[in-house]
Amino acid sequence: MVVVPLTQPEKEAKMQRCVDGVAGTNWVRIAAGAGLLAGGLLLLTGRRKAGLVTAAGGTALALLDQQEMVKAWWDAMPGYIDRVQGVLGKVEDTVAELEHQRARLDDVLSR
Repeated sequence: MVVVPLTQPEKEAKMQRCVDGVAGTNWVRIAAGAGLLAGGLLLLTGRRKAGLVTAAGGTALALLDQQEMVKAWWDAMPGYIDRVQGVLGKVEDTVAELEHQRARLDDVLSR
């Protein structure tokens, strides 16, 4: 008696790959990208309100999809703010020094 397999492994493997491909599609990313693209196109065509709403929706979906990255950025934000405050403090000191030098130069030239 000969045993003949009723299923063909090649077809089963191909069917399994198709099912995996559909299940692996990240619909949130696709919707976020489509929303951002549609919002950009609406903005370019002059429909500002609709474009802003659509782009905001796409951005919200992108942020929902990338929660870990948003959390990392949020955690790093205080360090960036401290650096910017330091730079602004240095700029303020430089402007004050320039104002002082301008006042001295004005006194010298007005004599």
